[in-house]
Amino acid sequence: MSAFENELSEIVYELNASTSIAKVERNASLDALLVLAVEQRVSDILIVAGSPVILRINGTLNSGLGKILSSEDVRSMLLPLLNAERLKDLEKNKSLDFCFAQGSIGRFRANLHYQRGTLAASVRLLPAQVPTMDSLHLPPALARLMERRQGLVLLTGPTGCGKTSTMAAFVDLINSRRRDHIITIEDPVEYQHTNRKSIVEQIEVGHDTPSFAQAVRAVLRQNPNVILIGEMRDSKTMAAALTAAETGHLVLSSLHTNDASQTLSRIVDSFPPNSQSQIRQQLSLALLAVVAQQLVPAIDQVGVYPAVEIMVANLAVRNLIRHGQDHLIRSQISTGKAEGMMTMDQSLAELVHAGRISRDSALAHCYHPHELRSYL
Repeated sequence: MSAFENELSEIVYELNASTSIAKVERNASLDALLVLAVEQRVSDILIVAGSPVILRINGTLNSGLGKILSSEDVRSMLLPLLNAERLKDLEKNKSLDFCFAQGSIGRFRANLHYQRGTLAASVRLLPAQVPTMDSLHLPPALARLMERRQGLVLLTGPTGCGKTSTMAAFVDLINSRRRDHIITIEDPVEYQHTNRKSIVEQIEVGHDTPSFAQAVRAVLRQNPNVILIGEMRDSKTMAAALTAAETGHLVLSSLHTNDASQTLSRIVDSFPPNSQSQIRQQLSLALLAVVAQQLVPAIDQVGVYPAVEIMVANLAVRNLIRHGQDHLIRSQISTGKAEGMMTMDQSLAELVHAGRISRDSALAHCYHPHELRSYL
């Protein structure tokens, strides 16, 4: 066992004895860093031993802030955030995700983990207000999807592409327009919704429920209209989400995939071969749309804009899903503009034409450069 693990064990023992974190002194240096990050509109903070504090602003990492941190500096900054339960989880799993509020400064999401035997962290700032579709510059076609009452809408893209913010905007839109019972299942809960026209319950994995799959199965008995599943991580969660979508619920969820065809393949391949035909049948009936998203720096380097691929499950798309012809779906998307569909390259071209992003940025983020050039 390393020296740091011994230290964690000792702290866990002391905290268990006191049942609180009150004995751990408040860390003024972390507070000052968080205040600075809020003032400078930083999106992420990286805290790693052997490096100064790194800030991500408008999608770009800066060269470093302040002195080079030692492993002791990192521990002194981060350990005051952890209560006894979180310390146990960190010691057991070597990684920990959680959200925290730091006084009047704001709310933050943190991932604590090990690297080279020392503690490190990535901290994301969470906006005080739940984002709206307009504030995120999302296309109107996505708002129309939220008028549906039943089916599965999947939001996909790489880590850090804004999936959580977009799903929060989806919930906010429904909350402001419909009298529904909305239940979200998240790990962790990032945006805190207040009841408007709808009633919103937010379940946190690890705190309110042991797993996504178990929470989805249980939530069907809680009379929801809309269910948000923060991420479909395994086949059990996927199967539960499909069942919920088939039984009269609007289900919103996310996957780490780049486009619609890859998303469908990922879901189907998560199941045993003898079940895949049935899963394709369920998908063809339950799926409403797949929305793939990525964030592109603005032309003036102040802020980012979402580029989105939208696949709406019309009759032709459902037939392709049922027969395993995922590779033909992209051609349906490119010709489905009247139904609200668009490819990633079409979305990037629209952003360039609107003067929001540069041509070079569009080419750096596109999937098919020759097609993007033709749209431009």
